[in-house]
Amino acid sequence: MAGERGRLGRFTDAVLGGARAARDKARELRDEFRTSDEPERALVAPLLPGQELRYVGLGPVRAPETHKAGRQLADVMGNELADSLDPKVLFGLLNIVNPVVWVDAVLTPVRLAAGVLLLPGRAGALAAGLPEAAEPEPGPPSQRAQREPIPLTEEQEAFRALFRLSQYRPLADQLAEIAYRRRYVFSGDLATLAGSLLLFLERYTGTPLAVTDTHLHLLRMGMRPDADRPDRRQPRVLWSVERARVARVDSERGATGLVQLTSTVVFDDGSWIRLTQPALRDDQSRFLSAIQDLPGQRPQP
Repeated sequence: MAGERGRLGRFTDAVLGGARAARDKARELRDEFRTSDEPERALVAPLLPGQELRYVGLGPVRAPETHKAGRQLADVMGNELADSLDPKVLFGLLNIVNPVVWVDAVLTPVRLAAGVLLLPGRAGALAAGLPEAAEPEPGPPSQRAQREPIPLTEEQEAFRALFRLSQYRPLADQLAEIAYRRRYVFSGDLATLAGSLLLFLERYTGTPLAVTDTHLHLLRMGMRPDADRPDRRQPRVLWSVERARVARVDSERGATGLVQLTSTVVFDDGSWIRLTQPALRDDQSRFLSAIQDLPGQRPQP
């Protein structure tokens, strides 16, 4: 009987010891995954004078190709374009009567978001951080005739350089293809606030979100370097919108909720875009706290 009690006591001690070890390991992991955005705040705050910086993302924002309304639109477009991706057909499906007017309409929200579009073409390209284009090497006369750049206004050229679009194809054709390729993730019309944001996400990588008391910003900053390396990041504001123009933000955690938060941002012009932030729980909590005064659904804590 005493032996049985001894074995039971040793078994209990082993179970309790294992539970304590698991608890200590969980605490270590929790501390390891605890994050702070103080270094990013110090870099970004000087770019936003007069604004209270409430959140700076620690990871780039992606636009996942999943959305119910987008899938429905994709089904319709897919049926219509089973054998062809002719941009002229795309214009019809997107209710674009005049492609030239549509390009100007796309320029409008981007013009509001990026002042570089008010500069001449070469200056706009430099302001966007692009190297100056090298002069094309002379070739046979017939080849030069086939590759003549399409004439653009200075503002259109700045727009083309900013988003690295081809100078040999009509802007309207290229923009229509972007709208078709990204049909799952936004409202389908590039001439909206969501469309202008999508263009910057399409063009740039390493673009976290920043939230202030008055605006939402998209930054070009890159990932935080390792602790043993100097931080040489030089963030830039790519795109901005006033918080008053954000109608709602619906956020949810998926199967990978520990490291991922998906949000659908709806603007007052009726456009929407679905974004995925690869962020740990601390970063997610900071984002949700920064937008708590905006309408929308929030994930359960």
